[in-house]
Amino acid sequence: MGSPHWDQDIHLAADDPIIGYKNIMYTLHFYANTHGQWLRDRADYAMSKGLPVFVSECAGMEASGDGPLNPEEWRNWLEWMQRHSISWVAWSVSDKDETCSMLYPTASSEGSWEERDLKEWGHMVRDELKK
Repeated sequence: MGSPHWDQDIHLAADDPIIGYKNIMYTLHFYANTHGQWLRDRADYAMSKGLPVFVSECAGMEASGDGPLNPEEWRNWLEWMQRHSISWVAWSVSDKDETCSMLYPTASSEGSWEERDLKEWGHMVRDELKK
């Protein structure tokens, strides 16, 4: 279940959760170079109220999907998600001309990518997934 403001107002959902169902998870989106501790605080609040959280979109750059990567804040988010046993999906496995696209245009559309096919963001995600 999403929340207003691109799945960042999870604290509002915590104050008025959907009731009558047992299989609902609330989604959170973050971009590390835009969203910091204040958004983790909102999610902490939501979890303290009993909401299960899944990060269904995240990345290490600005919320525009472009701009510089912020490895330090990305690490803060990874540590926070691990500490709370939160699963996550990184954005975006594509070859567009933007920071969030993990692949170069020369990468195969069939997968089996090699190191040379990955942009910096793709390397950051792959390195984390290999742990």
